[in-house]
Amino acid sequence: MTTEAATVGLTHGGSEDTGLGHRGPESKSIVVPYGFWLFVLSDMILFSALFATYASLVNATDGGPTTNQLFDRRLVAIETVALLLSSFTCGLAMIAARRKNMAWTQIWLLVTGVLGAIFLFIEVYEFTYMIGEGAGPQRSAFLSSFFTLVGCHGAHVTAGLLWIGTMMAQIWAKGFREHIVRRLLCLSIFWHALDIIWVAIFTIVYLIGTLP
Repeated sequence: MTTEAATVGLTHGGSEDTGLGHRGPESKSIVVPYGFWLFVLSDMILFSALFATYASLVNATDGGPTTNQLFDRRLVAIETVALLLSSFTCGLAMIAARRKNMAWTQIWLLVTGVLGAIFLFIEVYEFTYMIGEGAGPQRSAFLSSFFTLVGCHGAHVTAGLLWIGTMMAQIWAKGFREHIVRRLLCLSIFWHALDIIWVAIFTIVYLIGTLP
């Protein structure tokens, strides 16, 4: 009886020491997406700071060009549609992956990457045009904040495109293993988060910012 009690005590003590309780650690399918959500939320904090900086400096043009003189709404609308469509196709790729459909998963990931590349090409064109017109980031505090905010988002899209290519290669080589599908889920979360951030940029910088 004493031995049994001691065993029970050790069992309870072990649970308390590890902090795992009786269930044990959660599976990677729960822990990994949860941890990645924390990363995405920290990224949102970064962009919140960039938005606040832009809002405080939008009128600090120092006699240079303003938003109405620089931004072409039609061009921005095209890149916005491209990025929003890429979010939709990314969702279709996730559905195909859940069904373990190799062909459609690769096709939708490819379409997502192409739409993301179109978005990035238009953004680079816009930056190149503005710098050619003498409206580079060094021209005024407003332009510095603009290039930092939009450029940071563009850097994230570039990283997302590299990630899409990597996932396509991994799925092709290894199939739909559990850890591959988890990585694809994290990619989907990341890509959708970029769309949300871009909607905020489009609204604050290109729509509200160009109101007469």
